[in-house]
Amino acid sequence: MGTVHHLDDHRPTPSAEPVTLVKDPAATAPTSPPPKAVPQGSRIVRTGRAVRTAATHERTRSAARFTVRHGMYVVGGGRIVARRAWEGRTAARYERMLRAAEAAGNLELATEWEERGQRFRAARHQRRMDLLSAPVKAAKGAAAGLGITAGGLLLLGIILAVANENFADLATPTLALIELVRWIVLIITVVWGPLVVLGPWAALLALWGVGRHQQAAPQWVLPDRPADVGAPITPSVVVTALRDLGIAPLRQAVKEMGDAGAAMLGPIRIAGCGVEVDVTLPSGVATDEVQKRRRKLAENLSRHEHEVFITIPQAARTVRLWIADSGALDEPIGPSPLMTDTTLTADYAKGRAPWGQDLRGDAALISLYQRHMLITGLSNQGKTAALRALALWLALDPRVEFRVADLKGVGDWGMFDGLATVLIQGPTDDHVIEATEMLEDLVKEMERRIQAPPGTVFTPLIGIVDEAQVAFMCPVVDGEKRPYGGSKATARYFMAARKIHNQGRAVDVLLYQGTQDPTDQNLPKLVREGAHTRASLALGTESQARMALGDKAVDGGAAPNLLRPGLDKGTVVVASDGIKIPAGQAALTVRTHYISTDDAAEIADRAKALRGGITTLHAVDQGEERDPLTDVAAVLADAPRMRTNEVLKRLHSLDPKVYGNQWTNDRLKSLLEAHGEEPKKSHGVMVVHRDHVLRALDNRDTEGSASAAE
Repeated sequence: MGTVHHLDDHRPTPSAEPVTLVKDPAATAPTSPPPKAVPQGSRIVRTGRAVRTAATHERTRSAARFTVRHGMYVVGGGRIVARRAWEGRTAARYERMLRAAEAAGNLELATEWEERGQRFRAARHQRRMDLLSAPVKAAKGAAAGLGITAGGLLLLGIILAVANENFADLATPTLALIELVRWIVLIITVVWGPLVVLGPWAALLALWGVGRHQQAAPQWVLPDRPADVGAPITPSVVVTALRDLGIAPLRQAVKEMGDAGAAMLGPIRIAGCGVEVDVTLPSGVATDEVQKRRRKLAENLSRHEHEVFITIPQAARTVRLWIADSGALDEPIGPSPLMTDTTLTADYAKGRAPWGQDLRGDAALISLYQRHMLITGLSNQGKTAALRALALWLALDPRVEFRVADLKGVGDWGMFDGLATVLIQGPTDDHVIEATEMLEDLVKEMERRIQAPPGTVFTPLIGIVDEAQVAFMCPVVDGEKRPYGGSKATARYFMAARKIHNQGRAVDVLLYQGTQDPTDQNLPKLVREGAHTRASLALGTESQARMALGDKAVDGGAAPNLLRPGLDKGTVVVASDGIKIPAGQAALTVRTHYISTDDAAEIADRAKALRGGITTLHAVDQGEERDPLTDVAAVLADAPRMRTNEVLKRLHSLDPKVYGNQWTNDRLKSLLEAHGEEPKKSHGVMVVHRDHVLRALDNRDTEGSASAAE
């Protein structure tokens, strides 16, 4: 019997129950499920994800960088070749080098490049003038060449005809030449097609080679360079580096040692941002042989030259290696404690200035008590900032008096206005004269203190001369024909510095000098050897390093000439008993804290708050306010007359800054003549009469009153 199916009559039944339909099992057959409908948006999302994944895949990015890189090599190579061609045809190269020399302040080099440019332009003009007559010369040359060639061929044909007794041989050489020309034309015709096709590609390949050699592509498409992290320092690494230095006895000794040379090494100790190890050299190997190969040793240790320091400890036949962590010395050090601790004060006698950090990362503290100082280095290496940092620390001791001469005059010491009793700023000869007289005043104060009763306590007096080479090179002479600069016994600046070096320390009169690019001319030997603390930034040569620090320090491993100009800015090599130097070393390398000019002004304001009001003397400003006629009357005093030479001498003593060597008899005569008076002769000698000067003053005052009344 079949199943009964209840059929719906499709009439609405408000109260009807829901009807359940039961299918016939026989009619039910297994069928596959219908496919699910996929929304169109899902396909777009999956496609977008796939495209994004493919586009951001590392292989895709590498391929894109590869394509852009080599394409930019061609573009960059074309730009480089075009620039070279342009500079070869024009004076652009000379103009560029001239601007660079002027920007560096090297006027001598700028003048040389200007002369080279003028010679190039003159030669180019001559070549262009020669081109005007070149067509005529070429035509004449072609005609002459054609005639000579035809004559030569005819002569050769005659010789062949005579030799062969055949008249037809007269044309043989000419026909041979014509045949040669035909073959040349044929070869060119065959080769010309491939050359036209390959020529542009060869040019592009050449441009690509130039661009690749110069890496003329954006930085982001260039291949990644692995960072030079440096190899870890282990005993085997150190021994291998020493073995490969190229010192035959050392290499042989390492081979013969049963422990492969490990016995030469002491313990490897962590020292700041690097490690330290003592190496006992075998017999027959001198310590200076290792020192001379510093660069090779550093490269053998996977380090740069400036990251390896070699010193000589007290133990015999031993060198001490300090090896920095790769890149550690290129990281800046922290700010100066003078900035971070606003309550910090100084003690000239017992304190130590926080100057910076040594290579091990320890604080480098230096005592300035009764020590003259000299700091030198190449230009723009941080000399002024390093010297100024010490002066700012001293300024926090209210007892210290400063007298400052900045012979650069660009405001590096401007914050000492109101802090120093004398402040001279400027590079002119007049500023050198004032700086010299400032030192001579220090000498007078020193001599006064020396003559004081025993046991007298003096306040520290610090004279600072920045850019002292300007003073040593000054060509000006005074009224007595004594030069201000130079290294002779008659040079005033030189002798004043020598006197302070000789006796100033005992009575706390000290001299700090900063100078650049030292030579025997701009830094005399006696002056540089008179400093107790000698520091040097980057220098150019070993001879300059010896001038700056002395032979003992350089022989002991000090090498400011190996510092990197610009990259090691602010790093100084110090030779002094005022700073803690490891035993066996003659110098210490210090990375000084940098204090900017604005920060220095803040520290100076704190120093001023610790002191009473100080009136800073600006000698140049005072000198401009003098009245020469009144001063002449003052130096005459009660004398009825005085010789002009004596008047000039007294004027110079009254104010050397105004009445220097520019005041002569003629200038004094012109001054008096301008007021209706002039010097007269008395017993054959020119004299100035007091009555005449007073009359000139009265006349000037009367004329001034009348002008005011009008």
